[in-house]
Amino acid sequence: MKRYPGIFLRGLGMGAADAVPGVSGGTIAFITGIYEELIESIKRFGPSAFAALRQRGLQGLVEHLNLGFLVPLLAGIALSVVSVAHAVVWLLDNHPLLLNGFFFGLVAASAVVVARHPVDWRWWYILPLASGLLLAQGLPALMPAVNALGSPQLVLMVAGAIAISAMLLPGVSGSFLLLSMGLYDVVMGAVRGFDIALLVWFAGGCVLGLVCFSRLLSWLLRHYYGATLQMLLGFIIGSMPVLWPWRELIRYQLGGENQIVPLDYRYLAPWDYSSVTGEPAQLLGVTVVAVIGMLLVLVIAHVGNKSVNNRGHNDTAPLADKEKSSDA
Repeated sequence: MKRYPGIFLRGLGMGAADAVPGVSGGTIAFITGIYEELIESIKRFGPSAFAALRQRGLQGLVEHLNLGFLVPLLAGIALSVVSVAHAVVWLLDNHPLLLNGFFFGLVAASAVVVARHPVDWRWWYILPLASGLLLAQGLPALMPAVNALGSPQLVLMVAGAIAISAMLLPGVSGSFLLLSMGLYDVVMGAVRGFDIALLVWFAGGCVLGLVCFSRLLSWLLRHYYGATLQMLLGFIIGSMPVLWPWRELIRYQLGGENQIVPLDYRYLAPWDYSSVTGEPAQLLGVTVVAVIGMLLVLVIAHVGNKSVNNRGHNDTAPLADKEKSSDA
């Protein structure tokens, strides 16, 4: 029972982060110490759940699916998406520099947290680190191709599968990939307007993405823990330019309903931003909120580590083995 409020608050943070193009709920899960438990819990939805129900009844199913963890987490995410996320979207429209500055500091500190994670470094970890960096940079450019699938329902399902998979990865923003597909406003509008028909297709894709991608991540964490952490670190570092506050959109295309789909930015120094864009750089304000974001992450990571240590090993402990023999 003591865990429920903390898990619920983590869900609120994940939902708010997922609403911002450039930030991933997976980042919040990682820095708050619940990432591996989240992946393992999602992976348990499958044939093994039916076996648990047959052998141990409803109570066994609840324990197998770790619903004492997932229910408060999902409740926090859902509440955030329909409430906190509205405020985040408003800030994105009205105070983008301050919001991006805050999340830039948050993601920068997240990279430090992941880099400090205890793992025996091996020279070949450069490869997954570089792969994560390149994928984070290259994925948005591929996203407009999703619209070539034709059927609006199929596009929504594929978009849901891609977005939810990205949200499970620290650093890769599902919202930014939706923005790159030209579907961010469509999906957020459906959430705000409770467009059930649209949300059902999108949710179907999310379920498919969760079922498949959680199993892949769980396998990677079990067998290649150190290499997977380096890949996640690459994802986080690769996502940081998207959040750089002082940038100018130089190339875009129009998506559905004339929505602007960003393709390329020019990144500016704060002192050049005003002369190029004609807008105030808000250097002091952005710096302050960036520092607040960094401090918040470091405090959350510290509290999360203490919480994990106090709980000790549970049934997800195998995921936390720092190195498997296959990493040798």
